[in-house]
Amino acid sequence: MTLQDRLNAFKADFEAGKPPYNVPPYVIAAMHRATAELIASRQAERAKKAGDIAPAFTLSDQDGHAVGSAALLDQGPLVLTFYRGVWCPYCNMELQALEGVAAAIRAAGASLVAISPQTPVNSRKSARDNKLSFPILSDPGNELAASFGVRYALPDYLIELYKRFKNDLPAFNADPSWTLPMPARYVIRTNGMIAYAEVNPDYTKRPDPSELLPVLEKLAAQQAA
Repeated sequence: MTLQDRLNAFKADFEAGKPPYNVPPYVIAAMHRATAELIASRQAERAKKAGDIAPAFTLSDQDGHAVGSAALLDQGPLVLTFYRGVWCPYCNMELQALEGVAAAIRAAGASLVAISPQTPVNSRKSARDNKLSFPILSDPGNELAASFGVRYALPDYLIELYKRFKNDLPAFNADPSWTLPMPARYVIRTNGMIAYAEVNPDYTKRPDPSELLPVLEKLAAQQAA
């Protein structure tokens, strides 16, 4: 079963209000509206894409250690994924799917990191619950996400719903801004140029991580030539 198959199955149960979700229809309608508005904004089309230079970064991992893109790229290509947080079931399924190919990514000579706006304590929970072998980096205020062009602000009506259902992003992220990253995945060459980019304003749609492997194989072949 592909990652998207798993996401689709979860979405069908969630939107049907099946236990344990029991989500009212007006909540689903608000989520659909927010997604449609983000798609219509065409922000994803303005995000960093293949051929662009990736912004450099130094962020803290779930254990408080500084992780810098320069040091990672010194070792080989970098696979980078932006996700919304530990509270997002779609994100957790994506992290699990990435863990499924993590060994193959490393075998191809690349590093893998996940980035979210959440605090390190929530990143530790993400890593523990999803049994991850790769680091989760905290991006305070979604500043790195903004430099990649994937940060967006939640609309007021969605903020009110999140508050009503105790999805307290300011507490998860230690940031009052109510911003999130669009799910995005990048492969960055050792020279900092983006070789692969996938940004989707619909958080329920994500490419299968197996798509990364041919990209990394091509980069390895180019380096060996």
